[in-house]
Amino acid sequence: MNPQHPATLYRHGVVHSSADPFAEAVLVADGQIAWLGPDDAADRLVDQVDEVVDLDGALVAPAFVDAHAHVGLAGLATNPVDLTGLDRDAVLDAVARSAEPLVVGVGWSPSPHQSSPTPAELTRAGAGRSVVLLDADLGRAQGSADLRSDDAAEPLVGLAVGSLLDTVAGSTPDAVRRGLAAAAAAGIVAVHEHSLPALEARAVLADLLAWSAADPTVPLAIGYRAELCETADDVKEVAADIPGLTGVGGDVAVDGTFAAWGAALGAPYADDPESRGRLLLSAEQVANHVGAATRAGVQAALRVHGDRAMAEALVGIRAASDVEGIAALNTAGHRLDGVELVDAAALASLVLLGLRAVVQPAEAERRLTLATARLGTVRAAGVLPLADLAAAGVPLGVGSGALGFDPWAAIRAAVLHREADQRISARAAFRAHTRGGWRLAGLDGQGVGEIRIGAPAHLALWRAEELVVQAPEGRLAAWSTDPRAGTPLLPALGPDLPAPVCLRTLRAGTVIHDALD
Repeated sequence: MNPQHPATLYRHGVVHSSADPFAEAVLVADGQIAWLGPDDAADRLVDQVDEVVDLDGALVAPAFVDAHAHVGLAGLATNPVDLTGLDRDAVLDAVARSAEPLVVGVGWSPSPHQSSPTPAELTRAGAGRSVVLLDADLGRAQGSADLRSDDAAEPLVGLAVGSLLDTVAGSTPDAVRRGLAAAAAAGIVAVHEHSLPALEARAVLADLLAWSAADPTVPLAIGYRAELCETADDVKEVAADIPGLTGVGGDVAVDGTFAAWGAALGAPYADDPESRGRLLLSAEQVANHVGAATRAGVQAALRVHGDRAMAEALVGIRAASDVEGIAALNTAGHRLDGVELVDAAALASLVLLGLRAVVQPAEAERRLTLATARLGTVRAAGVLPLADLAAAGVPLGVGSGALGFDPWAAIRAAVLHREADQRISARAAFRAHTRGGWRLAGLDGQGVGEIRIGAPAHLALWRAEELVVQAPEGRLAAWSTDPRAGTPLLPALGPDLPAPVCLRTLRAGTVIHDALD
C-alpha cells in the first residue's frame, strides 16, 4: 500500500451509496473509493489494509459542500449571535447574554427609525469584551469602544468594515484556519469562499485558495470574488490576481436583504408601506457583468433576494444571452445566490438561461418571523420555493452564509419547509448540499460527491439515533421509503431529534476532522 495514502477499511456500518445501497463496508485507498460491499465480503480485505475502522453502525456518506461560506468570519467566533430582526435594545440584550470572549453578531439590521448602539453601549453590554456587529449584507458594521476611535452611533461602511475586522482578526490569529476546522468538524469537505473587496484584498483569497489546494488536511476552498465587472479584461484581471478563481461575484448584490428592508420588491413592504427596497444594480450592469464573465470563460455569480431584483437580474442575463448566445451562457453555468422569491416567469427564465441557484434553508427558517413581518403572511409563504426549483430541474447548492456551519439544519429546514407544498425530501436536499455544491462549481466529474468505486473519497462519518428514508411530510415520495427498496439511508431529522454527530471527515481519503474514539 502507498505509505502516503494508507488504505483504510471502514466496516460494520451503513454506506450511503446509490451504487450499492446495501453496502456495509467501504475501502478507501489512494484517495479513492476502492471497494464497497457487504461485511461478509470485507473479511478477505482485512489483512490487506493499513487500518480497519469498526463503524459500530455509523453512517458513511458523501461529505458536505458549503456553497456560500465566509470562513474567516466563521473563525472569529465559534458561536456567532443571530441578531436578525432584533431592535436596538434587543441587540444589546443579546450581546450581554453571549458567553463568547469575542462577541460577533451577524444579521444586525440598523433601523432607519432608531439609532444604532454606540461603541460605549456595546462595551457595557459586552462587559468589557470586544463586540462586532455585522449587518445581513456584510456592508455595515459597528464595534465596541476598544475597536473604534470614536463613540459615533453611525455604523461603519465600505472599507472601514474590513479595517474593523482586520483589527479583530489581529487579536484572534488564525481565524481562517479555525473557520476551516469548524467546517471540517461539521462534515464539510469543501467551501465556496465568498470574498468581498470591502473586507479583504484579492491577495487574501489567492493565498487561501493556494493553501487549501496544497494542504489536503483542510477543506478545499473554491474561490468567488465579489467584484462587478464590465469587460472581459476586467474579469481576466481579477482572475490573474487570484489564480484558481472559480467565479466573479457571489456577493455582487443586485439588492439587499429583507432584514434591512433592502430586498427590492414589486410591492411595498408590509411593515413599511413607503418602501419597496432598492436595486443596487441595473439590468445593464448585470448584462455587462454576465457577458464579460462569459467571454472570459469564468462563472458569473450574483446575489438576489427580492422579486423585483430577480426580474431585473433576469432581464440583464437575457440581454447578455442575446449577445453571447444561450449556449455560451448554459456552458458557463452562471449562478444566483440567496435566491428567495421566484415566481413562475422567473422560474422559466432560470431554466431557459441554464442558471444555477444557491439557497439557504436554515437561514430562511431562522428568519420566518421576520419575513412574515416584512412581507405579510401571503407573500412570506412564497419565500424559498424549493420544490418548484427542484421540480423544474434548476441545479441547486446549499450555503450557510455568515452564521457558522450546520449542514443538517439546512437539510431539516428543507424537509420541514413551512409550506408543505415546497418541502423536498431529505435525499434531494442532501444531494444539493453534497454533489450539488461540486456541480455548481463545475467540479462534478469522476463521481465526486457520491460513493462509488473510483470516486474521490470525500466522506463524512456520522453517529445518528436513527437512519431512515425521509420523505417530506404532506407530499408523496418519488421513491419507496421501504428500506428493502434499497434507497440510501440518512439520519432522521426533526425538531425534537438529536442532530447527527460527525465522527470523521475525509478529503480524498485524508482525515481532516477526527472524533472517533
